[in-house]
Amino acid sequence: MLTEALQRYFGYTTFRPGQQAVIEAVLRGEDVVAVLPTGTGKSLCYQLPTKLLPHATLIVSPLLSLMQDQVEQLKKMGERRVIALNSFLNRAQKQHVLATLSQYEFIFTSPEMLQQPDVRAVLQTLPLSLIVVDEAHCLSQWGFDFRPDYLQIADVFQQHGRPGILALSATATQQVLADIKHYLRLNEPFELIQSVDRPNIRLMRERFTTQEEKLQWAFSYIEAAKGAGILYTQSRKKCEHYAQQLLARHVRVAYYHAGMDMYDRQLIQQQFIAGELDWIVATNAFGMGVHKDNIRHVLHDVFPATVANYMQEIGRAGRDGEPAIAVLLYAQGDEQLVTYVATEDIPNDVQVDLYTQQVDPYDIVRHGAASDTQFRVLHYWLQQKNAQQVKHLLGELRLEKRKQIEAMQQIVSTAACLRQLVVNAFGQVVEEKPTECCINCGATYELHVVMDKKAPLAMDVNWQMRLHALFPL
Repeated sequence: MLTEALQRYFGYTTFRPGQQAVIEAVLRGEDVVAVLPTGTGKSLCYQLPTKLLPHATLIVSPLLSLMQDQVEQLKKMGERRVIALNSFLNRAQKQHVLATLSQYEFIFTSPEMLQQPDVRAVLQTLPLSLIVVDEAHCLSQWGFDFRPDYLQIADVFQQHGRPGILALSATATQQVLADIKHYLRLNEPFELIQSVDRPNIRLMRERFTTQEEKLQWAFSYIEAAKGAGILYTQSRKKCEHYAQQLLARHVRVAYYHAGMDMYDRQLIQQQFIAGELDWIVATNAFGMGVHKDNIRHVLHDVFPATVANYMQEIGRAGRDGEPAIAVLLYAQGDEQLVTYVATEDIPNDVQVDLYTQQVDPYDIVRHGAASDTQFRVLHYWLQQKNAQQVKHLLGELRLEKRKQIEAMQQIVSTAACLRQLVVNAFGQVVEEKPTECCINCGATYELHVVMDKKAPLAMDVNWQMRLHALFPL
């Protein structure tokens, strides 16, 4: 009985909605696509089958911080046969891990690591019971114009005789689901798609004439807010600047972005989870795998580029089922910034021509004519298509990005129910509106929550920020 195995290995007596159906399909060896809301226990959908199947599970994870967090969570549960095969390993460590890979039960890695010849060679000889693509929406979100290695995951494994693939996500539009099934080459997958709606999260929106007005509103909100929160912004520079501003207002806050040292990021994440920090100012590099149930607020200082990104990020609030608030902030001109950020890494026609004209295509990076990201995108697509086809594809990609931004702009401008608008974007409907639904349905900002006792701040990662707060200029 699965419930007996659930209690034996994890101490739970019942499954959460959707978990058992997914696990049964995995154990039958089927390919599976499971879209389960944040906080509903997606990880169990591969952790329990791994205990019941004869061989190891390979988990492809999008972020190093998420990967490390997943490894640590398993180790805390007493699991010793778990390893992260990623760029944190030096050369000697990587060689040792590859030589002993057959000893592990849970193997975490990234799409980029899968493309390295020595890793592929070992994995192709290793018996696996299951392949998991965690946060599978990233394949569609990042694969076409940022991380093309996502589109090559299926190439690593022979289609005949490979184990089942489990694709997990908290949100996926119909187009994202189609991309997942196509690029992972899933074979008539079992699908379990739950509603993306989170009735306990109030969807709020505020519009301003200037950026200054917007930021002053955000800082005042954060200063007065009860409970933990995340302020999302689009640039690393803004992360650091906003955190400094909030520290000067005596908010227990730190910033988090991908340009920081790995250990600093891990420490800040742990401080936030432990209640030693009340707020994080972050780019979208923060959030996946953060096991903090009592986040009460998620603010966006600029609207995300897609409705899927928006739902992923606000879904980090209220995982305990208690009331939470998501506030989308808008000032005139934000759409130009969002469009620039969303399309800046998509190569243009000139770069396509430059790539095809070089004896060594990487010269376009050496000479400053393209970024490393643009080179990776060009390199992938020009192996699949001719130059004219690639130009057309990249043009279509820019157009699609703009369409997604226009869908987000509707949330900024509409007078209709925000909940219905965002849920409809996923091909779903709102079954029942909560009393505190959204700003257009009369929702309020008043939160009645039980506050956790504040933990003392263990140490500050960025001492310059702390000095600035103690001795402002």
